[in-house]
Order: sequence, then structure tokens, then C-alpha cells
Amino acid sequence: MLDTKHIYPDGELEAFAPITLEEMNSVKLMNRIDSKYLTDEATLLPLLRDAARAGYKALVTEGSKIASYDTLYYDTPGLDMFIKHHNRRLVRQKIRTRIYIASGLAFLEIKRKNNQGRTKKKRIPIPPGEFKTVISDPSAAKYIETKSEYSPTVLTPALETIFRRITLVNPGMTERVTIDTCLSFNNPRNGHEGSLRNGVIIELKQEGHAWSEMKRILLDHRVKPIKVSKYCIGTTLTSPDIKSNRFKLKVRRIEKQINNKLI
Repeated sequence: MLDTKHIYPDGELEAFAPITLEEMNSVKLMNRIDSKYLTDEATLLPLLRDAARAGYKALVTEGSKIASYDTLYYDTPGLDMFIKHHNRRLVRQKIRTRIYIASGLAFLEIKRKNNQGRTKKKRIPIPPGEFKTVISDPSAAKYIETKSEYSPTVLTPALETIFRRITLVNPGMTERVTIDTCLSFNNPRNGHEGSLRNGVIIELKQEGHAWSEMKRILLDHRVKPIKVSKYCIGTTLTSPDIKSNRFKLKVRRIEKQINNKLI
């Protein structure tokens, strides 16, 4: 796991009032509109200062405002979910397992995007030991069969993504902001690895297109929106032979924005 102490000097995150997971339950946003932004570590620090001044609170889990995530995406042998995203299919799904490293909580998640741009996420808890073998669990396999368009028999691990996350909540408790750093990728099918180096992905999650102070802060710091999927970028970085012309162009844009060569 990558270290993030160099990103957040002492006192930087202490400026945020804390919020617990229980208090944040009203902002789950399992049916939402997502807006993603890309920046680098140097820009993130002043952005965080402005967010703290604007009254945003930071989620605290296991005594920390930074949480470590390990996510494993599943796909068909031909990477059907990746290809559908690459080919701009509006209605698409992603199936993954995720473990929150500090707490040990693990989930099987199915994300579905509809043709109106809304994202719905359904999930069930799973034993942490099944994080990488969940398909073999009969109840999990049944969940995939009934809640997705895929048969669990054709799915295998396709990409592991590890990152650190800060989660902010606005004062009105109507939006959630996730800030992901230290993103690294491992492809279990070919053993290749990759990372976004000093890249930072910020995601604003809302029930609708309401006013957002965070959008103003991002604009002030010239942080631009970008349509990016960690699964698709990670697959592009670790699968040189896959059809990914459109995502390779996106990788070039990411490299330009973070001033760091990825491939």
C-alpha cells in the first residue's frame, strides 16, 4: 500500500469537522448523478483548505479521515463490460467486490448506469475472506444472477484497484465528495501493474443537478470535469493488447493534466 503522509501535512485534514458513518447514512446516494474531476496532489491541498472553510465535514472511520480501499472488478473472458463502456453504451454494468481495509468490511457491489446518466448501486455484505473468491459462494452467485445481466459462471477477476479515499459531506447533507489518491492497479490475468502516480480523482455525488459549493471550489482551482472510470483506465494501463483507442486518448489527457507519464 502506498503511503500518503507526504500528501497531507500535519493539520491539513484536522481542519475538517468529523462526521461518522451513522450520521452520513442520510447521504448514501445509492441512486445518484456522478460528476468526476481530475487533478494532482499539489492542487489538492489548497482545494481541501477551501472545502474546510466552506463547512464540509470529513468522514471518520476507524479513527482516521483517510480510508484504504481494495476493489476487485469482475468481467467476462472477452471483457464485455469494459468493451461496452469503450463503445459508449449508455446502459451498462460493473460488478465488483470491495473491502474497507481498516474495518475489514467487504461487499459485493453491482453498479448500473442508465441512459439518463444516473448510477444505481446495489450491494450485499460478504465475508472478507471471499473478497477474491466470491463467485464460488452460492448466495453471492445467485445475487449476481438475479441483479445483473451476467451469469456468474462466466465472470472472473479482471482488475484490482487499490487507493486511499477522503470522503467529504456538505453542510446541508445533500452531497458527498470522494477524493481518491495513490491509485494503483493490478491485472490478475496477466500480472501487469500500473498507477495514476500523483493523479487525484474527485467525484461529486448528488441526487440531482443542485447547486454545489464544491463545484465552485473546483472551478476556482481550475479543476476540470472528466469522464473517467477507474476500471477502464486501469485496464487500459495494464492490458496493452486490448481494444482501447478511446481510453488511450483519455490516458494522454490525464498525463497532460497531472504532468506525469503513465504508459
